[in-house]
Amino acid sequence: MRVLFWGTPAFALPALRALCEEGHDVVGVVTQPDRPAGRGRAVALSPVKQEALEMGVPILQPERARGDEFLAQIRALGPDISVVVAFGQILRPEVLELPPLGSVNIHASLLPELRGAAPIQWAIVRGHETSGVSIMRMEAGLDSGPVLLQVEEPIESDESASELAMRLAEVGAEALVEALALMEAGGLDALPQDHARATYAPKVDREVARLDWSRSADEVALWIRGMDDVPGAWSPLGDRGPVKLFRPQVVPEAVGAPGEVLEADGQEGVLIACASGAVRVREVQPPGKRRMGAGEWVRGRGVSVGDRFGGEA
Repeated sequence: MRVLFWGTPAFALPALRALCEEGHDVVGVVTQPDRPAGRGRAVALSPVKQEALEMGVPILQPERARGDEFLAQIRALGPDISVVVAFGQILRPEVLELPPLGSVNIHASLLPELRGAAPIQWAIVRGHETSGVSIMRMEAGLDSGPVLLQVEEPIESDESASELAMRLAEVGAEALVEALALMEAGGLDALPQDHARATYAPKVDREVARLDWSRSADEVALWIRGMDDVPGAWSPLGDRGPVKLFRPQVVPEAVGAPGEVLEADGQEGVLIACASGAVRVREVQPPGKRRMGAGEWVRGRGVSVGDRFGGEA
């Protein structure tokens, strides 16, 4: 097939590579415009753009993927189908319907569960035991199109969102090439979603990622895992500013005031009290510093027993 690929982050790379390995003709790549990133605010290329440059395929970077001029550009590429993987913009029907075979998407949930921008993060935060990928036909609604293929995957008990995303990216790539092969063979039916069962996974931002120590240790641990590594679960620590916390372990028998540092161990990390129980965090990122082991932070006197997370940011 002649494929027009749409994607931006690293999550999309396994699918792009799988299409090429399976012999599909990637006629072009559509990715988000280059943006300033990092503390230096230098302009950064998206992972998909970097891959496309190495492949030598045409690259389109519209501020808005719409309008007659843009439609003419993608029409000139002559795609049979569009494949969309975490592109980052809502696409209008005239864009989705332009290729003769329409547009398909890899969505990182078992639709109709967790429609929206952050299904992996919310699957963990909400305590789901399973996740997966759906290959669906795209339409005007939010992740509401008929499903071509689904693959279910367990969520491991200590798995972070970033780890689950890496795994689902590979699973999604395999499911995509299988779906396209079945489409070419005429053996794939699209099953409408049960819209009454739909749940939603809204975009995650810094405010959503702020920890609430009045929750139970189980809930706080899920939040930390679900927000790893972007934007990163965080909490203010007095005048030391907001600290990002990673790699939680629930300690149900521990008791203390919510947000209180109960232990600060150079080997074991930092134990922080919740409304019930406590969480031990094994990795941290203090303001302006790299992500590091919590024990290293303790040895550098970044935190002590009796300190209190929470309060004003």
